[in-house]
Amino acid sequence: MDLGIAGRKAIVCGASAGLGRGAARALALDGVDVLIAARSEDRLKAAAQEIGAEAGRPVRYVATDVTTEHGREALLAAQPDPDILINNAGGPPVGDFREWDRDAWMRAIDGNMLSAIFLIRATIDGMIARRWGRVVNITSSMVKAPAGYLGLSNGARAGLTGFVGGLSRDVAQHGVTINNVLPGQFDTDRLRSNHQRAAESSGRDFDTVRAGAIRQIPAGRLGRPDEFGAMCAYLCSEHAAFVTGQNILLDGGQFPGLL
Repeated sequence: MDLGIAGRKAIVCGASAGLGRGAARALALDGVDVLIAARSEDRLKAAAQEIGAEAGRPVRYVATDVTTEHGREALLAAQPDPDILINNAGGPPVGDFREWDRDAWMRAIDGNMLSAIFLIRATIDGMIARRWGRVVNITSSMVKAPAGYLGLSNGARAGLTGFVGGLSRDVAQHGVTINNVLPGQFDTDRLRSNHQRAAESSGRDFDTVRAGAIRQIPAGRLGRPDEFGAMCAYLCSEHAAFVTGQNILLDGGQFPGLL
């Protein structure tokens, strides 16, 4: 299916690996001019080269930390007027809320709420002026089904979700959509790290923990970054112009509710 976005310009954050890379790949394969960002230059450069080779078009990159003002400025200097913005940042540490001081909370809020809001603020008026824009925020299934040990992530991402809910309705009349994609358990480095941590803390081996996690998913497997990227690309397409302010859950059926 032609998504109708060839030639559009996109910024994809957190795109050196995992879900962000999946989104960048999907957009590049559909002819989008993609600029990717992450903190690790070596991994980011390799991702840009590999995605570019597959897509048959150059993929640019900026090694920067978008959770900082300086990092966002560097990103926007490289691509000041994107048509598409994919917000994505690594989640904060897991643990017991009794251990988290104010600094821990502020790092989580900066990383998983404010950085996205500030990038939206910097790019939304240009989208409105051009009468076309797509913003997709990669959040988490924990927004719908919070787990206590992920409290930092739950709080920050829920704040972003609330903010987007209002703004998306304000800008819809201008041809700009804003949606959130909520991943469940996808086969990424982050999930492997979480499983390894759970194994170490419980005295079980990694394979046992991983198999137990997969048993909780009705689909019987972990998600793949490429199918996550396909959903992001669809939400950025011409076909999704009537979809805005939504929280799209991709979790293989793990969430048991209806809403």
